[in-house]
Parts: sequence; C-alpha cells; structure tokens
Amino acid sequence: MSEPAARAGSEQRAAMASREVLTEQLAAHGYIVDDALAMSVFLALRMQRPLFLEGAPGVGKTLLARVLAELFDTRLIRLQCYEGLDLAQAAYEWNYPRQLLELQGRGGGAVDDLYREAFLLKRPLLQAIDAAADRAPVLLIDEIDRADEEFESFLLELLGDFQITIPELGTLTARHRPIVVLTSNRTRDVHDALKRRCLYHWIDYPSLATELEIVRRKVPALGEQLRRRVVAFVQRLRREDLSKLPGVAETVDWAEAIVHVGRPALDAATVDATLGLLLKYHDDIERVRGALATQLLAESA
Repeated sequence: MSEPAARAGSEQRAAMASREVLTEQLAAHGYIVDDALAMSVFLALRMQRPLFLEGAPGVGKTLLARVLAELFDTRLIRLQCYEGLDLAQAAYEWNYPRQLLELQGRGGGAVDDLYREAFLLKRPLLQAIDAAADRAPVLLIDEIDRADEEFESFLLELLGDFQITIPELGTLTARHRPIVVLTSNRTRDVHDALKRRCLYHWIDYPSLATELEIVRRKVPALGEQLRRRVVAFVQRLRREDLSKLPGVAETVDWAEAIVHVGRPALDAATVDATLGLLLKYHDDIERVRGALATQLLAESA
C-alpha cells in the first residue's frame, strides 16, 4: 500500500473511532452536523453501507460527499442523475471504434478477446469499484430522483454487493468498498428496494444555532451582531410560502454579499437590493420585496 493510501486509511479509521470524533473532523473541514446526521454518517462508514440523503435543495447533501472525500484524502466520483440516464453513461460501455481498429489491424479473425478490460470505457459506477484503485473513493450518486425509475434497478447489485456484472467479462467486485452517498430532492419517491440497501437520513434546514456556526466559519469577516440578523432573517423567510426556500448555500452567499456591501446594520433597503442572492424565482422576489421584507426584518430582530 502506498504512503498516501495508508494515510487515508489511517484518517478514515480515526474518524470512525466515534461519532464525536467524526463530528469534530467534519467541522474542521467546514461541515457542521447535528447529532442525528453525525450518527447516520458514522454508522454508514462503520457498517460500509451506502448513505441515502433526502431533503430540500441547498441543505448540504451534496456537500457532505465532497467533505468526506476531503477528510479521507480520496477521490470523489460524481454521477449526476438526469432523465434518460442509462447503463452506458453510468457504468460502462465498450469502446467500439477501438475494437474496430483492432479487428482491422488483425485482418479479421476471432472477436472473443475484443471484450476485455482494455476495450472497456469505465463510467462513474464502474470507476468506483475499480480493483486497480489503491483506496476507497467516495461515490456521489447525485439527485437519484431525477433519473428514471428503471435506472434504479441498475444500482441494486452495486449497492448490495459492491459489484457489477458485465455479460462479456463476468462480475467485477470492489477491492475497496467505496463510500457511497446518494442524494434526492424528493421530486419523486425512490423505490423501497434501493432504500433498503442504504442507511436513510432526512436533512432538514439547520437550527438557528447550527446555521450561525456555519456562517461564522464560512464568512468570518461578518460581525457577530450582523451575522445574527442575517441568519435570523433567513430562518424567518423560510416560514413563508415561496416557490423555493433559501438553502444554507444561499445564506452563506448572502452573508458574504452583506460583507461586501459594507453596511454596519441590516436594513430594508439592503434586503430589497440583495434578495436575488436568497431567492431564485422572480415571483418570490417580488412577493418579499418591500412591505413583507420590512415586516420579516422586524420580526427577526
């Protein structure tokens, strides 16, 4: 085992020592978790089970996978799901042009040995269980709810046994089980067969105290009093009936913008001028701007 791989394995074992240690190490990489999420991540790592995260957009589901890759100093392999995603794009396909060139170079002949790994194009799922890798990667299967329901059946073998069967080659099995994180914004229900192979956790919007700590770490230039006003306003805004509520990422962006504005206090004019950092739909911005923004600002004081 190489020195970087040994170091990564040591870091992973240290993080898996206890939920408290994992919480501290995630926080050191800028990711704040509550006790429930810390327990889910801890158990997923210890039990070597995929972690299935659901929640509204912007609550930190995708970010968790990135932070785990940083924490363990390993590769992040991301499969972004979308409608129409199939096995060729997600797992593997054969390099037909190269096979054809090989066949032409031979002047014809047998084709059986054209179906070997040298002619295989490895997509994210197959890359994640590549036996040639010297350490376990983090596999992020992002927004699984955007893929077709049929695609979920492709994942069952991988998530259950960390292997993929290729008819021409046989079954390829992971030497190092990847750390798997699946995310869903719940635009549709994901099949129970897939969820049964995972540890499930719903990530909600953070509490006031947690979001304050996130902003403190991400935007240290923002003063304490102004930070409290910013976070309290966002927390109050989330109770409104909007097309899309602001996530933590929007809170951080807005806090950074307030630093650049350079105002000593948060006022209605500043809120109105910067709402585009919090809200991403024109109707939401128009609804909040003006009287409602002033009201929410007063209520969150």
